[in-house]
Amino acid sequence: MRTRKTKLLAALGLALACAGTQAAETYTVPTSVPEGSFFFENFLVRFARNAELLTDGEVKIRPVGAGVIVPALQVYESVQNGVLKAGHSTPTFLVNQDPLNSVFASYPGGMSGEETLSWLYEGNGLKYLQEHREKEMGLHTLVVGVGSTEILAHANKKIESLDDFKGLKYRTAGAWAEVVKQVGGAPTVVPPGEIYTLLQRKGVDAVEWATPGANLTEGFHEVAPYILTPGVHQPSFVWEFFMAQKTWDALDEDVQAKLEAAAKLTTLQSYIHFLDADMKAMQTYKDAGVEIVRLQPEVIEELARRGNELVAAQIEARPQGKTDAKAIFDDYRGYMQRWSENSSYLYRH
Repeated sequence: MRTRKTKLLAALGLALACAGTQAAETYTVPTSVPEGSFFFENFLVRFARNAELLTDGEVKIRPVGAGVIVPALQVYESVQNGVLKAGHSTPTFLVNQDPLNSVFASYPGGMSGEETLSWLYEGNGLKYLQEHREKEMGLHTLVVGVGSTEILAHANKKIESLDDFKGLKYRTAGAWAEVVKQVGGAPTVVPPGEIYTLLQRKGVDAVEWATPGANLTEGFHEVAPYILTPGVHQPSFVWEFFMAQKTWDALDEDVQAKLEAAAKLTTLQSYIHFLDADMKAMQTYKDAGVEIVRLQPEVIEELARRGNELVAAQIEARPQGKTDAKAIFDDYRGYMQRWSENSSYLYRH
């Protein structure tokens, strides 16, 4: 009798173990940045660790760098088409397809990182982003990263006034490129691998790339004597983890909740890491003898105004889709305005 009972218990244990194994899901997740890069490690690798931890191993994510499985700018499309189960990228790469993505990606004169975090998680931001991805793209998205402000430029010329932008050969792209044109600059798109060499050879006067911490590994400060601040062109940015909506809906509700928690944890951890890395990088730049230049206050205000007007015009001209872009943009601007009007209590050194 004891032998039979022992066998039954063993069989039951084996069945439960098999069920647990079958429930585990592994996702190979390509991203839009190279493996080992600052964003790769701080966003995707961090999210993979948090997802496995909080789901007790039920969800495993294998991060893959840009271009290994699909091209860097085709990650969203590849998940939509079923080529990938899940992906990791930024709405910045979708702005040309739909200007509404500028609201989620940030834009010249948009919200800072702390404002963006608050709008996403305490305001309507994340809800709007998820509705937009589901209705327009058939995807379910989780925010897994909010970035700090980028460096306006590493430059071979000292730029302080609006006149200093006239004729400036500037490596940049997106909405900021249009603002640069408006003030007389000459924006140019340069592949990432060529930026350092072109700046070194003075083929361009200035380049913008990413945050202080991320730029440090690129070595731009080694070949350009000036750093321009503040990063009015890119006050913040957002990265997403996404899968087909039907794939998300097939997950158990408790797994969904754990992945949502892992995503939010990743966003908060990575933002803190960005800020710390940025401060250390800025000190390194100073120690290297780079001159940190801040634009005149009226110039910052003018560039921010132009950026907001540009995005407003793009949203106004956007063909009507399944999501109300104007309502989302109004909510974004309203939140930013409320923050501006009521944040005077915040202490700044």
